[in-house]
Amino acid sequence: MINIDEIKPDTPVVCSQDGQFAVVEQVEEQGNIMLKPDENGQHHYIPLSWVVSTEGGKVKVDRPGDQAMQEWSTVSPNYIVD
Repeated sequence: MINIDEIKPDTPVVCSQDGQFAVVEQVEEQGNIMLKPDENGQHHYIPLSWVVSTEGGKVKVDRPGDQAMQEWSTVSPNYIVD
């Protein structure tokens, strides 16, 4: 069980193998986590459904880091184009 209230800005995001691959920027109301920009200034987004734990001051996801970085989005899933 995860506690969404523990997912705060600057919380490390770690993969299923405990390696850090990102840092939380914010939790979006619609159930996604916006990650801090990478070295190229690009934000990434992951769904809360990936999160398996928020214990120990970090957000742990259910997949290896390489897989998470292949599957994350560069556009908020909540962004609506008119």
